[in-house]
Amino acid sequence: MSKDYLESIIKARVYDVAIESPLEFAPNLSRRIGNKVLFKREDMQPVFSFKIRGAYNKMVKLTHAELERGVVAASAGNHAQGVAMAAQYLKCRATIVMPTTAPRIKVDAVTRRGAEAVLIGDSYSDCYQHALNLSEQTGATLIHPFDDPDVIAGQGTVAMEILRQYPDHIDAIFVPVGGGGLLAGMAAYIKRLRPEIKIIGVEPTDANAMYLSLKLGERITLPQVGIFADGVAVKQVGEETFRLCRQFVDDVILVDTDAMCAAIKDVFEDNRSILEPAGALAIAGLKAWAKREGKQDATLIAVASGANMNFDRLRYIAEQAEMGEQREAIVAVTIPEQPGSFRTFCQLIGARNITEFNYRYSSSTEAHVFVGLSINDRSEVIELIGELATAKIAAVDLTDNELAKLHIRHLVGGKAPNVQNERLMRFEFPERPGALLNFLNGMSGEWNISLFHYRNHGADYGRILVGIQVPPQDDDAFDAFLKKLGYMHWDESDNPAYALFLSA
Repeated sequence: MSKDYLESIIKARVYDVAIESPLEFAPNLSRRIGNKVLFKREDMQPVFSFKIRGAYNKMVKLTHAELERGVVAASAGNHAQGVAMAAQYLKCRATIVMPTTAPRIKVDAVTRRGAEAVLIGDSYSDCYQHALNLSEQTGATLIHPFDDPDVIAGQGTVAMEILRQYPDHIDAIFVPVGGGGLLAGMAAYIKRLRPEIKIIGVEPTDANAMYLSLKLGERITLPQVGIFADGVAVKQVGEETFRLCRQFVDDVILVDTDAMCAAIKDVFEDNRSILEPAGALAIAGLKAWAKREGKQDATLIAVASGANMNFDRLRYIAEQAEMGEQREAIVAVTIPEQPGSFRTFCQLIGARNITEFNYRYSSSTEAHVFVGLSINDRSEVIELIGELATAKIAAVDLTDNELAKLHIRHLVGGKAPNVQNERLMRFEFPERPGALLNFLNGMSGEWNISLFHYRNHGADYGRILVGIQVPPQDDDAFDAFLKKLGYMHWDESDNPAYALFLSA
């Protein structure tokens, strides 16, 4: 069968609508992990995904009568756009069944090409049965997103291009896995011509149908799948894709959400392009595999498979990327509740870049501070906690604590009934090292900080919210402090949001 796939991939009709995507060197990531890394830029296709290849290769072979009856497909988004574009090119009607969780950008892209989008369920598997029913009722041809020889052959042209573009030695190629069409097609082609190259699939830890199926030797159905990487949110892999992957795939590696976010940042830093989570899946797997295997000076290629993502997800991805790359640490620190202790703590942090500070007065004896720090290596956290312990300041590393990362960091605060004479001040200051210590050093040691919130958002100016206990007789001295400090500031003591959620 591999010979048949080799021939069908070579003869695949994809270039009426698809481009031969570039294979680009990733200098920053290569330098960081000590290997030669290249990205196969399928995110640059007309529909921003490789899916156009398989969809068109299937549909271009339909008879005139079949095209007259139209086509129907079930898709989490990228296959939908491929079918919609192919239908537009071939001038046939297309109905796409998509999960309700599909990003708006993918739904809009489908309808803009003249296809009808029907939203049902929360994963590809939930859509498939409805698409099958529509096909039977209307006579429209079902265009399967992965479990079809013509679709598999179309996706396999990605491998054909890689081997042509890079004829030198390749150690491993990393491929994202949903239903397995891309992995199956690429593996069938590469193993026939270059069997020494390792073919490694990559799946999310919460959508690992291919990993478990290969491990157990039979196709399994997941009870549910994570939808962060919606492009690979598949509960069961294809029958034909599973057969090919059992025969040709060397390994499947799993990565989590943080790793995908970090990979999105890696691609942006190297190519100034923003991938969707499934699109960055193979890059995350490449990094994890190279670390696990201790690889150095190897040539590794990852398929950057798609770039269809809602803009509003970028904030979450940017925050999680630092965690996924272990460039940010989260530490919970307990310090004495007394004037000056906050400044002492900041001095112990020293030149380390602070990414976040959250604190609210809660006790007359202790203060609990939630701190984010930029790091280059996890050992820096251990070193800091040791330095704090020497100064008799207790600290706990929360970097791997999901509750802390996802929720607690946004909830530190609340009302403090025992706080008196609190002035709530909002500041903007130049985002540069030392600006925070400069602020603290200029304050009177008699004024207690009762609330502090800061988060580095990568802007030119840092934004800090501070509660400071200033006795009425010190009002003039406080005003003089503000003037000398020279930072933009606003008194928010009368703000209704403060009264509702923070003030006594």
